[in-house]
Amino acid sequence: MNMSNWGKTSNISYQQWRDPEISVVTFRGTAGDSLRHDEEDQCGDYEVYTTGMHTVDLGERRTGQDPTEDTFTVEDAVEAIGFGKFQWKLSILTGLSWMADAMEMMILSIISPQLHCEWMLPSWKVAMLTSVVFIGMMFSSTLWGNISDKYGRKVGLTMCMMWVLYYGFLSAFSPTYGWVMVLRGLVGFGIGGAPQSVTLYSEFLPRKSRATCVMLIEIFWALGAVFEVLLAIWLMPTMGWRWLLGLSTAPLVVFVTFCFWLPESPRFDVLSGNRENAMKTLRLIAADNGKTMPLGKLIANKQQEERGRIRDLLTPQYRRTTLLLWFIWFANAFSYYGLVLLTTELFQAGDACGVITQGAKTEPKCNLECKYLTLDDYKDLLWTTLAEFPGLFVTLFVIDRIGRKKSMAMCFLMFSVCILPLYACVGRVALTVFIFIARAFITGGFQVAYVYTPEVYPTATRALGIGTCSGMARGGALLTPFVSQVLLKKSVYLTLSVYCIFCLLATGASMLLPIETTGLGLQESSRITAGQEEMKTGQMSNGSEASPTQTSYGSSYNS
Repeated sequence: MNMSNWGKTSNISYQQWRDPEISVVTFRGTAGDSLRHDEEDQCGDYEVYTTGMHTVDLGERRTGQDPTEDTFTVEDAVEAIGFGKFQWKLSILTGLSWMADAMEMMILSIISPQLHCEWMLPSWKVAMLTSVVFIGMMFSSTLWGNISDKYGRKVGLTMCMMWVLYYGFLSAFSPTYGWVMVLRGLVGFGIGGAPQSVTLYSEFLPRKSRATCVMLIEIFWALGAVFEVLLAIWLMPTMGWRWLLGLSTAPLVVFVTFCFWLPESPRFDVLSGNRENAMKTLRLIAADNGKTMPLGKLIANKQQEERGRIRDLLTPQYRRTTLLLWFIWFANAFSYYGLVLLTTELFQAGDACGVITQGAKTEPKCNLECKYLTLDDYKDLLWTTLAEFPGLFVTLFVIDRIGRKKSMAMCFLMFSVCILPLYACVGRVALTVFIFIARAFITGGFQVAYVYTPEVYPTATRALGIGTCSGMARGGALLTPFVSQVLLKKSVYLTLSVYCIFCLLATGASMLLPIETTGLGLQESSRITAGQEEMKTGQMSNGSEASPTQTSYGSSYNS
């Protein structure tokens, strides 16, 4: 048999081969495109039998027959349509949810000193103002992920953003400390669903541009943080914290206004059996991008998988990955938000030595002592917040060159290195520089985690995977105020040591992740075949990345 025309005739893709439920293993020759026998120049039927796979007969394809008898998957369609006008619009809309998330987080380090002075709060109550937000986020992240996996990415994201808008605006009218605690906790409950914007966004992106696009959408986070500081500079000296809370919901108003345009993920639709809706969405994207859809019929797994089950994240093939990712996200948020809160504390003291001096005072007087943020404090806070941008660009440069795992490890390690000089009594300028660099790297590490996590889980558990990781991150953010705002008053050296140790451990955890996802497509199913296992084992043993023709990888991780 002359095999030179094999690729032309078989019409089988790696995406079709990798899942036994959708694999195409029977082929029919055509008049114009046939397999030719060495002895006879004629058309014929050829079948390929693969162990453990179902045989799917595509039927006869005779000359002049409708080519729509071909088949394709959502992955094939997304790759064919590519990146275009639709993805740009989706970037802006999902980016607004990130911008709102960043503003709600950044506001914590701004209103805490204000309420400390205005209501004469002790240090532990100031820390609780921050922690209550993260308590809400920690308990809701898994819930929003479960909702997104069961009822749709659009449903989960829209519901949580409306929730944040409602309670975020109400918190501006809080009459007492108790009301602030309750309403900000409810805001945190809604913010726990913000990471689902990455789940939705990543499922519309072709493989080659996914890392770049997810990283670039994080620019909206940086813009939100910078915008919040600028808003504080304008409002805090004259109009106060209530106006700041109210106007910080502006991006959410825009998002809720235009969320009707937001489409449901075709990957989710196919997984839940709504292939008609998936086709409709894919056609709209193709028309928006000026591209043509693949010919044929959209196919999916015959056997529907259960969605939104936490135990699926802890099966043998995912257990090691899940546990390592939970710690990485915990350490990342613990360090990131710790540095944000630490920044205002150190700026108020002037330098690290100032914090030590303040900590030597008697406890009752120290607890009630307060200091409003000055214009210089806001300016330095703005400079350190601007570190989000170089952090993103540096990570964007290396993420596809050295891989996701090494990029995360590099960011954690460099954060620890930049924290070390703070052990010395550095001045205000040096303090700002080192915090700037440290924040750049910890920001980059956070964004690499957002790229890696949706790539490593299949569609059935992708939203839940991000949700549980986000929940662990919020647990880290919940604990960090008691280190950066309470423990700091006792010992600056112990405080810095805690952050250094966590980031060094996260560096090791990043390198221990069992698979590198660079160059691989999103998984549609957690089921694999023996052939996939052999391919993945060979890839990991050779230390090489997947070839460009591969669109996904097997999900058999060793626990």
